[in-house]
Amino acid sequence: MTPNWSNWSGRLTADAELVHVRSEDDVARRVAAAEPGSTIRVAGRSHSHMPLIPNDDTIVDTSGLNGIISTNVDDQTAWIWAGTPIAALGAPLHAAGLALKNQGDIDRQTIAGAAATGTHGTGRTLQNISASVIGARIVLVGGEVVDCSASERSDLWEVVRLNLGAVGVVTRLHLQLREAYKLREDGAIQPFSEVIDDLAVRPDRSRHYEFFWLPDRDLVVGKAIDETDDEPEYPLAREGRRVAWNYEVLPNHRAWKHTEMEYSIPDDEGPACVAEIRDLVRSDYPDMPWAIEYRTLAADDVWMSTAYQRRTVTISLHYDVDADEEEMYRAAERIFRQVDGRPHWAKLNYLDGEDLASIHPRWDDWWRVRDAADPDGVFLNDYLTMIRP
Repeated sequence: MTPNWSNWSGRLTADAELVHVRSEDDVARRVAAAEPGSTIRVAGRSHSHMPLIPNDDTIVDTSGLNGIISTNVDDQTAWIWAGTPIAALGAPLHAAGLALKNQGDIDRQTIAGAAATGTHGTGRTLQNISASVIGARIVLVGGEVVDCSASERSDLWEVVRLNLGAVGVVTRLHLQLREAYKLREDGAIQPFSEVIDDLAVRPDRSRHYEFFWLPDRDLVVGKAIDETDDEPEYPLAREGRRVAWNYEVLPNHRAWKHTEMEYSIPDDEGPACVAEIRDLVRSDYPDMPWAIEYRTLAADDVWMSTAYQRRTVTISLHYDVDADEEEMYRAAERIFRQVDGRPHWAKLNYLDGEDLASIHPRWDDWWRVRDAADPDGVFLNDYLTMIRP
C-alpha cells in the first residue's frame, strides 16, 4: 500500500492526512481546526533525511504557496511564498536585478524548508539561507497569523529563522538579497595528498570552494567558483567549467537516491578531520563507493544554526538508500563529535536532546520561545518530542 507521504529518498514514510493548502486563510483555518492532542507537521519538498515530518495526524503541503510576492530593488529584499522551490526563484529574481546571496548544490527544496533546517552552500564569507531571513509570516497554534522580524516579535523571529517546522506554519519569508551576479566555475581533479597540504588556505582564494573525495580512486574533484564580468556561455556545461548567472552555476542535478550525514565543525579543524574520515573509510570501509564532500560556511547569529558564532567546515558522507549505512555513519559521528561537531538538522545523526543541548549555545532560548508559542506541542512529532528538553 502506497503511503500518503514519503521523503525524497523514500526511506521515510507516513500515513498522516496530507493537506494541500493554497492560501494563508486556508492554512489558518486548517490549523485552527486541529483536534486537541493532534500533531501538525509541514512538508516542503521533503528532502530531509531525519524524521522531521512523519506523524500519524496531519502533514501540511505548502507547495500551493508559490512565487514571489514583492521585491524591493532599493533595499535588495523580497517577500516570497514559503512553498516556492529555490529552483523557481533564480529567473524571476534575476528579472528584478536581484539574486540569493548563496544557495546549495541542490535547488529542489522549498525556500522555507531550506531556511527551517539551516541549508547552505559553500564559501568562507557566505552564510546559510536562514541568516538571510529578515522577516516572516507564520500561522501559530489556534490559527493566529502573525508577522515577525528583528523589530517585531523579535524572539519569535529568532526561532522562525531556523524553526524545524516546530513553532507553526510559515507562509511567507522576507529575505535579504543582493544584486544579480555572474559566476565562473572551474574544476580540477587532484590526488588527495596534494589537496590536503593546501586545504587550510585554499577556500580563501575563491568565493566558493568545495571538493568531493572519491574513495575508490583516492582523488579529489575540486570546484572553485568566483564572480565574473564575462558573458554567459550557453549551452551550460554539466559541471567542471561554467560561466553564467548565479542561479545557473551554483546548483547541480543529484538524482541518485541516497542517505546523508553532514557535520559542521570549527573551520580550523577541517583539514585534520577530513583526513581522519579518509583514514576511517580506507581502513574500515574500503568498498565505500560514495564521495565525501567538503565545504565551508561563514559564522552567523541564528540560534540553532550549525555555524552559530563560528566559522565552519562541513563534511558530508553519502550512502546508497538501500544499503545499511549506520555502522559507518556512527563511526564517522564519533570523529565529528571529538571536534565539537554539530549535525545538519535535515541529515542523519544519532544524537539525543542532551547531546544537542551541549553543542547549541542557544538551545534553551530556542525551546523557551517555541514552547511559549505552542505549549501543547501541536507542531512537535515523535522525533522533536524526543529531543525536547
